[in-house]
Amino acid sequence: MRIVVLAGGIGGARFLRGLQSAVPDAEITVIGNTGDDIHLFGLKVCPDLDTVMYTLGGGINEDQGWGRTDESFTVKEELAAYGVGPSWFGLGDRDFATHIVRTQMIDAGYPLSAVTEALCDRWQPGVRLLPMTDDRVETHVAVNDPETGERRVIHFQEYWVKLRASLDAEAVVPVGAEQAKPAPGVLEAIAAADVILFPPSNPVVSIGTILAVPGIREAVTKAPAPVVGLSPIVGGAPVRGMADKVLAAVGVESTASAVALHYGSELLDGWLVDTADAEAVDTVTAAGIPCRAVPLMMTDPEATAAMARAALDLAAGQAR
Repeated sequence: MRIVVLAGGIGGARFLRGLQSAVPDAEITVIGNTGDDIHLFGLKVCPDLDTVMYTLGGGINEDQGWGRTDESFTVKEELAAYGVGPSWFGLGDRDFATHIVRTQMIDAGYPLSAVTEALCDRWQPGVRLLPMTDDRVETHVAVNDPETGERRVIHFQEYWVKLRASLDAEAVVPVGAEQAKPAPGVLEAIAAADVILFPPSNPVVSIGTILAVPGIREAVTKAPAPVVGLSPIVGGAPVRGMADKVLAAVGVESTASAVALHYGSELLDGWLVDTADAEAVDTVTAAGIPCRAVPLMMTDPEATAAMARAALDLAAGQAR
Protein backbone atom coordinates (compact mmCIF):
# COMPACT_ATOMS: atom_id res chain seq x y z
CA MET A 1 0.00 0.00 0.00
CA ARG A 2 1.30 3.44 -0.96
CA ILE A 3 0.22 6.09 1.53
CA VAL A 4 0.84 9.82 1.26
CA VAL A 5 0.54 11.92 4.41
CA LEU A 6 0.52 15.72 4.53
CA ALA A 7 2.11 16.47 7.88
CA GLY A 8 2.93 19.34 10.17
CA GLY A 9 4.81 19.07 13.43
CA ILE A 10 4.12 17.19 16.65
CA GLY A 11 0.63 15.87 15.88
CA GLY A 12 1.62 14.78 12.39
CA ALA A 13 4.80 13.10 13.58
CA ARG A 14 3.11 11.16 16.35
CA PHE A 15 0.35 10.08 14.01
CA LEU A 16 2.95 8.82 11.55
CA ARG A 17 4.49 6.66 14.23
CA GLY A 18 1.08 5.09 14.82
CA LEU A 19 0.57 4.65 11.08
CA GLN A 20 3.86 2.78 10.80
CA SER A 21 2.74 0.48 13.59
CA ALA A 22 -0.66 -0.10 11.99
CA VAL A 23 0.68 -0.91 8.50
CA PRO A 24 4.37 -1.81 8.88
CA ASP A 25 4.70 -2.94 5.26
CA ALA A 26 3.22 0.21 3.73
CA GLU A 27 5.25 2.56 1.56
CA ILE A 28 4.72 5.92 3.26
CA THR A 29 5.61 9.27 1.71
CA VAL A 30 5.38 12.30 3.98
CA ILE A 31 4.95 15.75 2.45
CA GLY A 32 6.21 18.04 5.20
CA ASN A 33 5.28 21.63 5.92
CA THR A 34 8.12 24.10 5.47
CA GLY A 35 6.13 27.25 6.17
CA ASP A 36 7.36 27.12 9.77
CA ASP A 37 10.97 27.38 8.57
CA ILE A 38 13.00 30.24 9.99
CA HIS A 39 16.56 31.54 9.66
CA LEU A 40 18.31 31.95 13.01
CA PHE A 41 21.97 32.68 13.73
CA GLY A 42 22.69 32.31 10.03
CA LEU A 43 21.18 28.84 9.95
CA LYS A 44 18.11 27.44 8.19
CA VAL A 45 15.84 25.77 10.74
CA CYS A 46 13.06 23.43 9.54
CA PRO A 47 11.04 22.61 12.67
CA ASP A 48 8.34 20.42 11.11
CA LEU A 49 10.70 18.37 8.94
CA ASP A 50 13.00 17.83 11.90
CA THR A 51 10.18 16.86 14.25
CA VAL A 52 9.07 14.14 11.83
CA MET A 53 12.66 12.99 11.29
CA TYR A 54 13.56 12.92 14.99
CA THR A 55 10.27 11.33 16.08
CA LEU A 56 10.41 8.47 13.59
CA GLY A 57 14.18 8.13 13.94
CA GLY A 58 14.16 7.78 17.73
CA GLY A 59 15.83 11.08 18.61
CA ILE A 60 12.89 13.22 19.74
CA ASN A 61 12.38 14.66 23.20
CA GLU A 62 9.23 12.69 24.01
CA ASP A 63 8.06 15.01 26.79
CA GLN A 64 8.19 18.10 24.59
CA GLY A 65 7.36 16.46 21.30
CA TRP A 66 10.02 18.61 19.62
CA GLY A 67 13.79 19.00 19.88
CA ARG A 68 16.35 16.34 20.67
CA THR A 69 16.46 13.94 23.58
CA ASP A 70 19.36 14.28 26.07
CA GLU A 71 19.78 17.86 24.90
CA SER A 72 22.10 20.54 26.29
CA PHE A 73 22.04 24.28 25.68
CA THR A 74 25.63 25.47 25.99
CA VAL A 75 25.62 27.27 22.64
CA LYS A 76 22.37 29.05 23.49
CA GLU A 77 23.84 30.18 26.81
CA GLU A 78 27.00 31.44 25.13
CA LEU A 79 24.98 33.36 22.54
CA ALA A 80 22.98 34.95 25.35
CA ALA A 81 26.24 35.93 27.09
CA TYR A 82 27.20 37.80 23.93
CA GLY A 83 23.80 39.47 23.90
CA VAL A 84 22.82 37.72 20.67
CA GLY A 85 19.19 36.78 20.20
CA PRO A 86 16.54 35.76 19.82
CA SER A 87 16.52 34.10 23.23
CA TRP A 88 12.92 32.86 22.92
CA PHE A 89 13.69 30.15 20.35
CA GLY A 90 15.51 27.38 22.21
CA LEU A 91 17.89 25.58 19.89
CA GLY A 92 19.83 22.86 21.69
CA ASP A 93 23.40 21.82 20.96
CA ARG A 94 22.47 18.57 19.22
CA ASP A 95 19.80 20.37 17.21
CA PHE A 96 22.32 23.01 16.15
CA ALA A 97 24.34 20.29 14.41
CA THR A 98 21.39 19.42 12.15
CA HIS A 99 20.89 23.05 11.15
CA ILE A 100 24.61 23.55 10.50
CA VAL A 101 24.72 20.54 8.17
CA ARG A 102 21.53 21.64 6.41
CA THR A 103 22.77 25.20 5.89
CA GLN A 104 26.18 24.08 4.65
CA MET A 105 24.56 21.82 2.07
CA ILE A 106 22.13 24.50 0.92
CA ASP A 107 24.97 27.01 0.64
CA ALA A 108 26.82 24.42 -1.48
CA GLY A 109 23.91 24.40 -3.91
CA TYR A 110 21.86 21.39 -2.83
CA PRO A 111 18.05 21.84 -2.80
CA LEU A 112 16.17 21.30 0.46
CA SER A 113 14.71 18.02 -0.81
CA ALA A 114 18.19 16.57 -1.38
CA VAL A 115 19.37 17.91 1.97
CA THR A 116 16.40 16.33 3.74
CA GLU A 117 17.13 13.00 2.09
CA ALA A 118 20.75 13.22 3.25
CA LEU A 119 19.74 14.03 6.83
CA CYS A 120 17.30 11.11 6.82
CA ASP A 121 20.14 8.77 5.83
CA ARG A 122 21.32 9.14 9.40
CA TRP A 123 17.95 8.89 11.13
CA GLN A 124 16.30 6.20 8.98
CA PRO A 125 12.72 7.33 9.74
CA GLY A 126 11.19 4.52 7.69
CA VAL A 127 9.29 6.95 5.45
CA ARG A 128 10.20 9.03 2.43
CA LEU A 129 10.23 12.56 3.81
CA LEU A 130 9.72 15.29 1.20
CA PRO A 131 9.54 19.02 1.88
CA MET A 132 6.49 20.54 0.25
CA THR A 133 8.81 22.78 -1.78
CA ASP A 134 12.49 23.54 -2.28
CA ASP A 135 11.61 27.24 -2.44
CA ARG A 136 11.58 29.58 0.52
CA VAL A 137 8.14 29.87 2.10
CA GLU A 138 7.62 31.40 5.53
CA THR A 139 4.28 31.79 7.27
CA HIS A 140 3.67 35.23 8.71
CA VAL A 141 0.87 36.37 11.03
CA ALA A 142 -0.73 39.83 11.12
CA VAL A 143 -1.53 41.10 14.62
CA ASN A 144 -2.57 44.37 16.19
CA ASP A 145 0.15 45.74 18.47
CA PRO A 146 -1.46 46.04 21.93
CA GLU A 147 0.64 49.12 22.74
CA THR A 148 0.23 51.14 19.56
CA GLY A 149 -2.89 49.58 18.11
CA GLU A 150 -1.14 49.39 14.77
CA ARG A 151 -1.13 46.27 12.66
CA ARG A 152 2.20 44.56 12.21
CA VAL A 153 3.27 41.32 10.60
CA ILE A 154 5.51 38.86 12.42
CA HIS A 155 7.01 35.48 11.62
CA PHE A 156 4.80 32.58 12.65
CA GLN A 157 7.46 31.33 15.07
CA GLU A 158 7.44 34.64 16.92
CA TYR A 159 3.66 34.49 17.12
CA TRP A 160 3.55 30.84 18.20
CA VAL A 161 6.65 30.45 20.37
CA LYS A 162 7.43 33.91 21.74
CA LEU A 163 3.90 35.29 22.08
CA ARG A 164 2.25 31.86 22.50
CA ALA A 165 -0.62 33.12 20.32
CA SER A 166 -1.65 35.53 23.06
CA LEU A 167 -2.82 38.05 20.44
CA ASP A 168 -5.63 37.47 17.99
CA ALA A 169 -4.37 36.56 14.53
CA GLU A 170 -5.85 39.00 12.03
CA ALA A 171 -4.47 37.17 9.00
CA VAL A 172 -2.17 34.25 8.22
CA VAL A 173 -0.04 34.54 5.08
CA PRO A 174 2.34 31.88 3.70
CA VAL A 175 4.80 34.35 2.19
CA GLY A 176 6.36 32.99 -0.98
CA ALA A 177 3.88 30.17 -1.44
CA GLU A 178 2.31 31.61 -4.57
CA GLN A 179 5.68 31.64 -6.33
CA ALA A 180 6.80 28.23 -5.02
CA LYS A 181 6.85 24.94 -6.88
CA PRO A 182 6.27 21.50 -5.38
CA ALA A 183 9.50 19.73 -4.49
CA PRO A 184 10.60 16.88 -6.77
CA GLY A 185 8.54 13.78 -6.13
CA VAL A 186 5.63 15.49 -4.40
CA LEU A 187 3.12 15.50 -7.25
CA GLU A 188 4.26 12.07 -8.43
CA ALA A 189 3.72 10.59 -4.94
CA ILE A 190 0.22 12.06 -4.73
CA ALA A 191 -0.72 10.72 -8.18
CA ALA A 192 0.57 7.23 -7.35
CA ALA A 193 -0.93 6.97 -3.86
CA ASP A 194 -3.47 4.37 -2.80
CA VAL A 195 -4.54 6.51 0.17
CA ILE A 196 -3.92 10.15 1.11
CA LEU A 197 -4.21 11.16 4.76
CA PHE A 198 -4.53 14.49 6.54
CA PRO A 199 -3.38 13.75 10.11
CA PRO A 200 -4.53 15.84 13.08
CA SER A 201 -2.13 18.64 12.15
CA ASN A 202 -2.99 22.33 12.13
CA PRO A 203 -5.39 22.86 9.19
CA VAL A 204 -4.24 26.44 8.60
CA VAL A 205 -0.50 26.71 9.21
CA SER A 206 0.49 23.08 8.56
CA ILE A 207 -1.74 21.29 6.05
CA GLY A 208 -3.16 24.57 4.80
CA THR A 209 0.31 25.87 3.99
CA ILE A 210 1.21 22.69 2.12
CA LEU A 211 -1.96 23.02 0.05
CA ALA A 212 -1.10 26.66 -0.68
CA VAL A 213 1.84 25.64 -2.89
CA PRO A 214 0.49 25.82 -6.46
CA GLY A 215 -0.19 22.38 -7.85
CA ILE A 216 -0.49 20.47 -4.59
CA ARG A 217 -4.16 21.18 -3.84
CA GLU A 218 -5.01 20.45 -7.45
CA ALA A 219 -3.06 17.18 -7.35
CA VAL A 220 -4.85 16.05 -4.18
CA THR A 221 -8.22 17.01 -5.64
CA LYS A 222 -7.58 15.07 -8.86
CA ALA A 223 -5.81 12.10 -7.25
CA PRO A 224 -7.49 8.73 -7.81
CA ALA A 225 -6.80 7.79 -4.17
CA PRO A 226 -9.36 8.55 -1.44
CA VAL A 227 -8.43 11.36 0.95
CA VAL A 228 -9.26 10.95 4.64
CA GLY A 229 -8.61 13.48 7.40
CA LEU A 230 -8.58 13.25 11.19
CA SER A 231 -9.88 16.16 13.22
CA PRO A 232 -7.33 18.15 15.26
CA ILE A 233 -10.25 19.59 17.24
CA VAL A 234 -11.77 17.52 20.04
CA GLY A 235 -14.62 18.79 22.16
CA GLY A 236 -14.40 22.25 20.64
CA ALA A 237 -10.72 22.78 21.43
CA PRO A 238 -7.38 21.95 19.81
CA VAL A 239 -5.84 18.75 21.09
CA ARG A 240 -2.49 20.55 21.24
CA GLY A 241 -1.33 24.06 20.57
CA MET A 242 -3.40 27.10 19.70
CA ALA A 243 -5.03 26.18 16.42
CA ASP A 244 -8.19 28.02 17.45
CA LYS A 245 -6.38 31.35 17.05
CA VAL A 246 -5.34 30.74 13.45
CA LEU A 247 -8.65 29.10 12.58
CA ALA A 248 -10.40 32.28 13.70
CA ALA A 249 -8.11 34.28 11.40
CA VAL A 250 -9.54 32.43 8.38
CA GLY A 251 -13.11 32.56 9.67
CA VAL A 252 -13.40 28.95 10.81
CA GLU A 253 -14.89 27.88 14.13
CA SER A 254 -12.92 25.55 16.38
CA THR A 255 -15.16 22.55 15.88
CA ALA A 256 -14.56 19.20 14.25
CA SER A 257 -17.32 19.81 11.71
CA ALA A 258 -16.16 23.33 10.81
CA VAL A 259 -12.65 22.11 10.01
CA ALA A 260 -14.07 19.37 7.76
CA LEU A 261 -16.20 21.93 5.92
CA HIS A 262 -13.14 24.20 5.65
CA TYR A 263 -11.34 21.47 3.70
CA GLY A 264 -14.53 20.66 1.81
CA SER A 265 -15.84 17.69 -0.12
CA GLU A 266 -13.66 18.58 -3.11
CA LEU A 267 -10.65 17.56 -1.02
CA LEU A 268 -12.00 15.08 1.52
CA ASP A 269 -13.54 11.68 0.89
CA GLY A 270 -13.75 10.91 4.58
CA TRP A 271 -13.41 12.57 7.98
CA LEU A 272 -12.87 11.18 11.45
CA VAL A 273 -14.07 13.01 14.55
CA ASP A 274 -13.57 12.06 18.16
CA THR A 275 -16.33 10.24 20.00
CA ALA A 276 -16.77 13.43 22.05
CA ASP A 277 -17.90 15.11 18.82
CA ALA A 278 -20.23 12.37 17.59
CA GLU A 279 -22.95 14.95 17.00
CA ALA A 280 -20.80 16.37 14.18
CA VAL A 281 -21.12 13.19 12.09
CA ASP A 282 -24.49 14.12 10.59
CA THR A 283 -23.38 17.67 9.75
CA VAL A 284 -20.24 16.53 7.99
CA THR A 285 -22.02 13.69 6.19
CA ALA A 286 -24.72 16.09 4.99
CA ALA A 287 -21.96 18.17 3.39
CA GLY A 288 -21.00 15.18 1.25
CA ILE A 289 -18.10 13.93 3.37
CA PRO A 290 -18.49 10.43 4.87
CA CYS A 291 -17.77 10.74 8.59
CA ARG A 292 -17.24 8.45 11.59
CA ALA A 293 -16.68 9.06 15.29
CA VAL A 294 -13.77 7.16 16.85
CA PRO A 295 -11.33 7.88 19.70
CA LEU A 296 -8.82 10.45 18.45
CA MET A 297 -6.61 11.08 21.46
CA MET A 298 -3.05 9.88 20.91
CA THR A 299 -2.64 8.76 24.50
CA ASP A 300 -0.28 5.87 23.70
CA PRO A 301 1.16 4.08 20.65
CA GLU A 302 -1.70 1.58 20.42
CA ALA A 303 -4.35 4.31 20.55
CA THR A 304 -2.53 6.16 17.78
CA ALA A 305 -2.24 2.99 15.68
CA ALA A 306 -5.98 2.44 16.15
CA MET A 307 -6.62 5.94 14.80
CA ALA A 308 -4.53 5.16 11.74
CA ARG A 309 -6.38 1.89 11.16
CA ALA A 310 -9.72 3.70 11.46
CA ALA A 311 -8.61 6.23 8.82
CA LEU A 312 -7.52 3.46 6.47
CA ASP A 313 -10.76 1.54 7.08
CA LEU A 314 -12.77 4.62 6.15
CA ALA A 315 -10.63 5.16 3.06
CA ALA A 316 -11.16 1.55 1.99
CA GLY A 317 -14.89 2.14 1.66
CA GLN A 318 -14.56 5.23 -0.52
CA ALA A 319 -14.00 5.53 -4.24
CA ARG A 320 -13.32 8.61 -6.32
